Amino acid sequence: MPLPRPIPGYLLIADRGNNRILLVDNRKRIIWRYPAPGHKPGYPFYYDDDAFFGPDLREIISNQEDQHTIQIISFPAGKVLWHYGHPNVKGSASGYLNTPDDAYLLPHGVVTVADAYNCRVLYIDDAKRIIRQIGTPASCLHHPPRSLTAVNGGTPLPGGGILVSEITGSWIDAFSGHGRLMWSLQAPVSYPSDPQWLGHGRIMLADYARPGHVLILTRAGRVLWRYGPRSGPGMLDHPSLALPLGHGLIAVNDDYRHRVVILSVPRHRIIWQYGHTDQPGRSPGYLNTPDGLDLLPFRRALTVPAIYALLTRRHELPHAKGRS
Repeated sequence: MPLPRPIPGYLLIADRGNNRILLVDNRKRIIWRYPAPGHKPGYPFYYDDDAFFGPDLREIISNQEDQHTIQIISFPAGKVLWHYGHPNVKGSASGYLNTPDDAYLLPHGVVTVADAYNCRVLYIDDAKRIIRQIGTPASCLHHPPRSLTAVNGGTPLPGGGILVSEITGSWIDAFSGHGRLMWSLQAPVSYPSDPQWLGHGRIMLADYARPGHVLILTRAGRVLWRYGPRSGPGMLDHPSLALPLGHGLIAVNDDYRHRVVILSVPRHRIIWQYGHTDQPGRSPGYLNTPDGLDLLPFRRALTVPAIYALLTRRHELPHAKGRS
């Protein structure tokens, strides 16, 4: 079965200002949402800042930044499986968070999170115990791994490490699976957001500013590619995450223009978007301050029976008897 285009699958969007998660297809149809229409969420769900699939695609992890919580939701059933933090109460004691960002679900049930204004990255097991910590609330200074400034990104690296962005000083730090600092660089941006490891010594980074930028740079900080018109329909306003899709495409949350766009690297322009530029809304086709996204890969989705059934039910695929 050929890959759909331009997205090689489906986009999961954390529609922050609408307190919901959407799964949309290339034709901009909503395939799935959480909470489901007419249903209340199983746990308070306010200001979902990110949403990422777990390793086997059967769970989605979401951090609610202003609610100071993380939760894991089954996919596509939409049941709350696990949560951490205290709704609307920030803190640094065990069980508390202060503006969590970039929560990821790792194999064996371990959760990582950039606990932004506690100036630390946490590793939390399924029993809600902190099993590792980089940085400390006692010191918000750039002295990794002992201390970090406010953090807004913590992306898993191959081999069990993590790629962290510090807001003050625009630092990008790479830590090993044991928490050892491997390297650190100052990015040429005003506000580094959610760095992504591309391999071969390259990093993708969003500059959370107006006008915003998306950059590909080396570990030494040399810029290899940059997108960032200063005005017009292509301008970005506080992009928070740039996610590589393959095939020379990058998906970007353009937060304050209320859209998700796909950039073509060779063509250096927007080729697709979901949302109406500068028009927040909740109706189909609209977003309100989207701040997180992930890719549901098409071919991997077909290997998970519950997801295959969802796509068939939504007429994304032929009936199961015609499966190829």
